[in-house]
Amino acid sequence: MSLENDAQPVIMSTDNTTMEKLLESIDRNRLPRHVAIIMDGNGRWATSRGLERSQGHIEGVNTVRRITEIASEVGVECLTLYAFSTENWNRPKAEVDALMHLIGIAIQRETPDLIKNNVRLTMIGDFGRMPEDARKRLQGCFDDTAHCTGLVLNLALSYSGRWDISRAARDIAREVADGALNPDEIDESLFASRLSTAKLPVQDPDLLIRTGGEVRVSNFLLWEITYTEIEVTDKFWPDFTKEDFLKAIISYQKRERRFGKTSQQITNQ
Repeated sequence: MSLENDAQPVIMSTDNTTMEKLLESIDRNRLPRHVAIIMDGNGRWATSRGLERSQGHIEGVNTVRRITEIASEVGVECLTLYAFSTENWNRPKAEVDALMHLIGIAIQRETPDLIKNNVRLTMIGDFGRMPEDARKRLQGCFDDTAHCTGLVLNLALSYSGRWDISRAARDIAREVADGALNPDEIDESLFASRLSTAKLPVQDPDLLIRTGGEVRVSNFLLWEITYTEIEVTDKFWPDFTKEDFLKAIISYQKRERRFGKTSQQITNQ
């Protein structure tokens, strides 16, 4: 299968009236600044249609394009997409190789549009574990979009929450061993500053969306999602639309975020 030839956008019908109503329903003063998404269901989407799992990943790339566009349009500051976990390296080699290849060519193909839309691409995860070709294409996009000042599109690749926490703990331990850090200085703020998400404009997601119907966080942003609002949909990622994204934001805006306080305390603020 030629991923370059098959990775073409799928034209999905859009009800402009519905989109306009949803956009009008959103309170632009209460937007989630950072939205994280567990993009689940690519393989199941393909299998349910009698297709190879790789075809689901191809369609998933098209969804990434759609959701990046709408997130940028409404004014979200950071969009973190869980694209490949450290555990995903254990999948069949053929699927992993195809996905790594797809990620590389998709990023290279989308770079001009990212620049046009003022979107900056970043990544969290074990960059050194990525195949050389994918690394080069990703680095090229990082460099080419570094000047962009709009939405930050942050890909979680070869990433897991436990991996990141363990890595941060090792770095802090080395600083203590070298005498550069007093153990008494270690608090939540310092630890958070050593996580790979510290470079993002907003470290902790306000909203986490999971597609595919599974109700778990799958080792994603374990430190950062302590008080994140969670939205789960049964839709597989390739079927997730701009309208679905806007509905998730509207659902988020209806919630009361208390951060451990009471409703009365929040009201009196």
